[in-house]
Amino acid sequence: MDFTSLIGIFFGIVCILIGQALEGGNVGQLLQITAAFIVFGGTAGAVILSFSVNELKNAFVLLKDVFVGEKVDFDEVTSEIIKFATKARREGVISLEKEARNASDSLLVLGLEAVSDGTDPALVRQMMETQITLLEEKVGGGAKVWESAGGFSPTIGIIGAVLGLIQVMQNLSDPSKLGAGIAVAFVATVYGVGAANLIFIPISTKLKFKYKKVFLKKEMIVEGILAIQAGESPALIERKLQAYVLDSHMKEEEV
Repeated sequence: MDFTSLIGIFFGIVCILIGQALEGGNVGQLLQITAAFIVFGGTAGAVILSFSVNELKNAFVLLKDVFVGEKVDFDEVTSEIIKFATKARREGVISLEKEARNASDSLLVLGLEAVSDGTDPALVRQMMETQITLLEEKVGGGAKVWESAGGFSPTIGIIGAVLGLIQVMQNLSDPSKLGAGIAVAFVATVYGVGAANLIFIPISTKLKFKYKKVFLKKEMIVEGILAIQAGESPALIERKLQAYVLDSHMKEEEV
């Protein structure tokens, strides 16, 4: 569970509500069904129009990774690759065929099976990099959906504000109806800007950030598999992979 994602959303919304209370308002003033329909319905419509069904499904599938995504342990990956390298050194690469099924990563499975089959190194690299590229496109597409939602919602919020003001203008002669129109106008703006900057855009950013580590792990696996195929010693392979481990730790310290 990624608690920073949950804390971020909760903390942002709570602080806004506290600010509202400090100004003498209450939560009920921000609950406007009409404004919610306009902003979230309009944003959903714009997103649905912009993307295909598969892209939309992919975006919702990736949403879980924001909260419970894969935890990348580079030291563990290094140990696993070294284990395969040691076995290949002792028994030959063909011995990796059965071991491949127990690998922790689909890319590692692909690489080990290709190496044990005697596939040309250039083809092995191409196959593995193709799988990485497909994953990059999948993640990039999912992040783009949420990013687009963050771009649409403030504008839809402005539309809601204009609709509310139109309602106000049409009822200037009836003061009892002015409050509802003004409320929709301002709350729609709050919903649009708030949803974009507290939910949609942060989700897109978090997806990109979390998958940086996944892609670094994939690159690490490619390097390890090709080194195993080249017959390099486990000690040399470990030294090569340590560069990725060091890079990952440096990035964590920067965060």
